[in-house]
Amino acid sequence: MEASSLRMFLIQRLIPSHIKIFMPKLVDLLQDVVDSGANVGFLPPFNPAEGRKFWEKVAVSIRDGSCIVLAARADDEIIGTVQLDLATIPNGLHRAELAKLMVHSSQRRQGIGRILLRAVEDEARKAHRNLITVDIPKGDPAEVLYTGMGFVRFGEVPHYVRGVDGELNYTSFYYKQLRTA
Repeated sequence: MEASSLRMFLIQRLIPSHIKIFMPKLVDLLQDVVDSGANVGFLPPFNPAEGRKFWEKVAVSIRDGSCIVLAARADDEIIGTVQLDLATIPNGLHRAELAKLMVHSSQRRQGIGRILLRAVEDEARKAHRNLITVDIPKGDPAEVLYTGMGFVRFGEVPHYVRGVDGELNYTSFYYKQLRTA
């Protein structure tokens, strides 16, 4: 994907068959964000086979109703995704966890992440979720995005996640309470 100015794009809720159809593009997006230093659970060097396994597991979670995935699509490209993992235990049916907000490195700083977050908040409301949590490595640039979108930091855990340098790093935890209709 080559760098470009902001293009028209649409936000699409993915279903399991979309994961299969878009698999190469989803794996490419995951590789791009890992290679560009984003902390999304994978460490370099990125293994495309692991990426495919990840997306196959996501498709299963979409199918069983425990996950919502939105994709930002421009033409035939997937330029971003966000995942919402829905709590499925009886006393947690009001909450969800954000995971894997990814925007292709050539498309960052154009508001795509913010648009994906707004869209996934709408999906959370539709799923009757009024509390969203997310964890972010301490000092990650994403902290600015999340706090700007109204997320509140409520703590941090030392040695929670391994960074690309191999060191164990602090992770900050955030929440946002959603207004419901």
